[in-house]
Amino acid sequence: MTAGPASNMDVKRRNRSNTLRCILTCDHISQMELSQRLSLSWPTVLQNVKELSELGLIQEAGSYESTGGRKAKAYAPVRDAKLALGLDITRNHVSLVLVDLCGQVLRWKRKSYPFSLDDKYTCGLGELVEQFIADNSAQDRLLGVGISLPGVVAEQKGVLDDSHILGVQDVPTAFFSRYIPYPCRFLNDANAAGLAEVYGTPDAGDLVYLSLSNSVGGAILNGGALYTGAHLRAGEFGHNTLVPGGRRCYCGKEGCLDAYCSARVLADCTEGKLADFFDRLRAGDPQLKQVWQEYLQYLAVAVNNLHMSFDCDVIVGGYVGAYLEEFGGPLRTLLEERNTFRRDASYLRFCRYKLEAAAVGAALMQVDQFIQNI
Repeated sequence: MTAGPASNMDVKRRNRSNTLRCILTCDHISQMELSQRLSLSWPTVLQNVKELSELGLIQEAGSYESTGGRKAKAYAPVRDAKLALGLDITRNHVSLVLVDLCGQVLRWKRKSYPFSLDDKYTCGLGELVEQFIADNSAQDRLLGVGISLPGVVAEQKGVLDDSHILGVQDVPTAFFSRYIPYPCRFLNDANAAGLAEVYGTPDAGDLVYLSLSNSVGGAILNGGALYTGAHLRAGEFGHNTLVPGGRRCYCGKEGCLDAYCSARVLADCTEGKLADFFDRLRAGDPQLKQVWQEYLQYLAVAVNNLHMSFDCDVIVGGYVGAYLEEFGGPLRTLLEERNTFRRDASYLRFCRYKLEAAAVGAALMQVDQFIQNI
């Protein structure tokens, strides 16, 4: 007999959450505009605005010009009222980001920190997180920490099932958070980056995200929600076979996409420094031009395969993706030539997060959970 009240509470919470999400996308907005955009009654919007103001999540921001009656008040988000920290763990370094309620990166830091399974490593993680939070005076506003990991993450079971990159299996996720005194959530790094790309866009639709970092991964997003597959391995595009019998991948197989399109393929040409590769490419280095052309040819095959398989837009991100707005023009031409149905590559999208997308996406899990439960 309690289903009615509970259901009513869920509706109120959802309306309140949607009101905040809408305000977070604006510099300022009136109650009338909120009512129209959300298809909510005036009294409902009025109550939501009152409650969100009391929580310190929105504030009055002046008023609109009068159209003959009383001036309508404008409301603006307090974007930094709450913050979340994202921690991206890789084999050789960690990255930390601090984001606000809109997903804007306020601070970030990357530190060389080789992975290890000993207690000293996790103790050091805790110290890095604590220091980063203290340096940014975020203690009182912190919602929690999102941790992205390179591998198959079963968050509900609390286990990193498998990570070729870290060389481990069946590691409890609590291992990574044992010295972090804040609520923690865990997600695969490429899935986290994919979520970051669509955060705050309710009309995101269906998308595929391809991450070109030191390993190649990806995410499949169905209406903005992650599709993870039967064994949480969906989006492991780096281990699709690109060239049968080709280059050896770090997984031990031959011809994987990762062996042809990871950021390491390019960085290895400039002593491990990807930025130097693109600096020299920008300067017209003929040898690196040839390397880049070959790289794009393999990448075009991979992206075309994804588009043919999923029939949706493909976002290319990761370390290499951050450079594609400047250097990715030829990729569109190659994709147009490969498109079976028409000479078109408009489905290709370059990432909006150029730095630490996985850490951002992990942090946004905490933000999204907070907004859902207001």
